[in-house]
Amino acid sequence: TPCFRAEAGSYGRDTKGLFRMHQFLKVELVKITSSIDSDDQHELLTNHAQTILEALKLPYRKVRLCSGDIGFSARHCYDLEVWLPGQGAYREISSCSNTGDFQARRMGLRYRPSEKAAATDVNGGGKKKKAKKPKPELCHTINGSGVAVGRALIAVLENYQKPDGSVVVPEVLQPYMG
Repeated sequence: TPCFRAEAGSYGRDTKGLFRMHQFLKVELVKITSSIDSDDQHELLTNHAQTILEALKLPYRKVRLCSGDIGFSARHCYDLEVWLPGQGAYREISSCSNTGDFQARRMGLRYRPSEKAAATDVNGGGKKKKAKKPKPELCHTINGSGVAVGRALIAVLENYQKPDGSVVVPEVLQPYMG
């Protein structure tokens, strides 16, 4: 997905080069799920982004952000930070948020849970009554960036550079080289 960052008055070391570009590409990951599966699906979505970093054999860490560091719509948020030797620091390469029903509430995005197959015995007297149709419930939304492409390139270049300045292409990418 092409993304655009408009930051008037930005300054500092991250304003030039590949790390903080005004236009960049990233892969968006989105899940729409039930409230019951929400947390498990958030973990799964985060694992998808981790799989990319693991395939590239890049050193990274998973950080759960505190409430002061996440967007106002998020319930939980993980940042994946990749090690950049040139900066001597871990830097964000992916962020995955569970927004609960926050976005769904604004969109009116609902689903109807499946009906129970079995009839229920209402009074124990053998009378069976069909289960009531479940009420619609708000969906939960989960979103994240798969990996910021430019930042992944920086991480590959910095982590795979040899002392002579050449770069070893990660094994997983070698089949794509000409």
